[in-house]
Amino acid sequence: MGAIQTSVRERLCAMADEKYREFHSGLVPGKERILGVRLPNMRKLAKEFAKEDARSFLKEYQENVDPKELFYEEQMLEGLVIGYAKLELGERFGYLRSFVPKIDNWGVCDCSCATYKFMEQAREESWEFLMGYLKSRAEFEIRFALVSMLDHFITEEYKDRIFQAVESVHHDGYYVKMAAAWLVSVLYVKFPNETEAFLQKNTLDDFTHNKSIQKIRESYRVSKEDKERLNTMKRGRKA
Repeated sequence: MGAIQTSVRERLCAMADEKYREFHSGLVPGKERILGVRLPNMRKLAKEFAKEDARSFLKEYQENVDPKELFYEEQMLEGLVIGYAKLELGERFGYLRSFVPKIDNWGVCDCSCATYKFMEQAREESWEFLMGYLKSRAEFEIRFALVSMLDHFITEEYKDRIFQAVESVHHDGYYVKMAAAWLVSVLYVKFPNETEAFLQKNTLDDFTHNKSIQKIRESYRVSKEDKERLNTMKRGRKA
């Protein structure tokens, strides 16, 4: 391991919590290399590396480290540093192109996406960047695009484009379908009329369509009357 990775791993191990590791391991199926570091501590450490020398940190993790040897927290730290560092937009996209294909779980994907506030200052460029991942065959590359839309593009200007983007996705991955349903449910809270119209005539697969309605009905910000009406729109209901 390089000097930076050695230092990072030592600090992460020092912050590890065994009880949290056991708990969080159950939330991230298939991810065995988890230390058990809580997210607030992860974000604090990421901001520190982003401020000190983000480029050296990212260079080591993107050029000199085997992703298969990384702990979950090291993988997430790379994604968070990309979000927190002061970088030019094109440079940031370059780091993301290296990072996104390595994502293999929802935790790293979603926590990293939430950090990419820069997309809100450069929405059009960021939207075009995300469109490339919607065409991917990789489950978590598509989820990266959908969750980024959810976090940074729920606006009047982009809502119709998001509806089109969600319908354009054809992938059987569970984490893709759940991200699409989550995205539609958040759109409903912000744009109920437009989203209900979308639900009435969309081309989503039945699982994603029904899961979208389920997630809307789980929201505390949706009225009982609306929930009951939406429930009648589920597919496969018996007459």
